[in-house]
Amino acid sequence: MKIVRYKTDNVICFGKLEGDDTVRRLEGNPLEGVNATEVTHRLNQVQLMAPIEPPRVFGVGLNYISHIRESGQKVPSFPMLFMKPPTAVIGPEAPIVYPHRSKEVCYEGELAVVIGRKVRCVSQQDALDCVFGYTCANDVSERTIQFAEMKTGCLLIGKGFDTFCPLGPVIVTDLDPGSLELDTRVNNQERQHANTSDLLFTVDKLIAYISEAVTLLPGDVILTGTPSGVGPVTPGDLIEIEISGIGVLTNPVVAET
Repeated sequence: MKIVRYKTDNVICFGKLEGDDTVRRLEGNPLEGVNATEVTHRLNQVQLMAPIEPPRVFGVGLNYISHIRESGQKVPSFPMLFMKPPTAVIGPEAPIVYPHRSKEVCYEGELAVVIGRKVRCVSQQDALDCVFGYTCANDVSERTIQFAEMKTGCLLIGKGFDTFCPLGPVIVTDLDPGSLELDTRVNNQERQHANTSDLLFTVDKLIAYISEAVTLLPGDVILTGTPSGVGPVTPGDLIEIEISGIGVLTNPVVAET
């Protein structure tokens, strides 16, 4: 099932994508149960929003073997976690704002996991049962600030600017995260290509690890890390994150005014 969140007639709703061009409105929040209505819309007549409003966004650094090699850093013995504010979340086609004080802003194409129910101390064996679905993500990062923060042992602002967490276009509820193709394109030129089989810490391991300490809530999003090929963007660029079985997340980059 493909779940969307959309705006029509100044009302924001959840919907279920039927075929390639029809959205069937859902009643309420699908995290509490998928209840379809008789109301349908043409996909090209609604505005897609971020498919979820996450209470929290957890990020993972250095989680693709290819990216670890690219960065020249040691292989982590446990997940390197950080958080992005929910105010960083935007949807498909929404602009990524290049901050006026930035010197280097980079894309990071990632698979995002949406948690479906409240859970604590879940085993790795049962972890995927807690997942509502999967979507595409772009862990946009301001490198100058990020690296300065990391030298002091913290990480927030470099990852946390408003608009620095595009999500979408849909949440797919019946997907195996173990072998998905991920591509990132900038201005239609491929910059990243990987398979989630290259993840150091798999989705089930990440959920089990985080939930040992933190109660995961419905709607929480876990960004699973980015592969090799990360690089800078500038205002005027168009970034596309494509993951097999999910679709393409597209966002332009614009200068802050």
